[in-house]
Amino acid sequence: MSIIEFAAMPNSFRSDGKRWVCLTSDPRVRDIGSAGRVRVALFPSFLYTRDRVTGDLQGVGIEIARGLAACLGVELLPVEYAAPPKVMEALSSGACDVGFLGIDPSRVAEVDFSPPLMQVDWTYLVPAGCSIRTVAEADRPGVRIAVVRNHAMDLALRRILKHAEPVRAETPDGTFDMLRAGDADVQAGVRSALLQYSTQLPGSRVLEDRYGSNSVAIVVAKAQAERLAYMREFVEEAKASGFVHWAIEHAGLRGILAAPSENLNTRK
Repeated sequence: MSIIEFAAMPNSFRSDGKRWVCLTSDPRVRDIGSAGRVRVALFPSFLYTRDRVTGDLQGVGIEIARGLAACLGVELLPVEYAAPPKVMEALSSGACDVGFLGIDPSRVAEVDFSPPLMQVDWTYLVPAGCSIRTVAEADRPGVRIAVVRNHAMDLALRRILKHAEPVRAETPDGTFDMLRAGDADVQAGVRSALLQYSTQLPGSRVLEDRYGSNSVAIVVAKAQAERLAYMREFVEEAKASGFVHWAIEHAGLRGILAAPSENLNTRK
């Protein structure tokens, strides 16, 4: 379902009682329209997975990217990168048009963020028999915490850990492999992803509390004020219409919420 199809549904009203309207033929994104495709930068995260049979990308990030492409009236071209720094490099060089990133103070010098799309908690997955019951108990000497290098969850851990040792992998699957192999005592991650990993490790537990939280947004390169303004409106309309909530549910994600809507300031 695209956001245009969603908007046509009988219950797809904005919070102000007006129907959701796609922002097509907008001069602020004329360059994307002229190109005929929007290049959306992605990196391994809860935002998407690759179907093992077909190879197709799927997930909440893909649904939202499809909605954006539908509003722009162009083809969606997802572009995969190894990690968030590569996404920022691609945006800065013009290799991609937009991307998805967690909002973090260390990134604002390189990219600009839309309002948040989704809110996620960071917590820990611990294996069977582990005595750790809370996030605070994990921060002690000798505890190895597997985390994805340079993700927002890693940046947050760098600011708060005092005793535990972070051990890094390049992907979320890599951190889970470290935990399963006994090369880490705890796996850090987004709650929804850890809940999925826990089904593959009998007796494991996702802690109830959290060590932080983050908001995921659409990002654009610096000095693209008009494109950013369009993305701001797209995000706010997508949240207020219920499309983001639908995309989360359609992806089967637990522990993730659509971010609250801000005041809509769309063009009439």
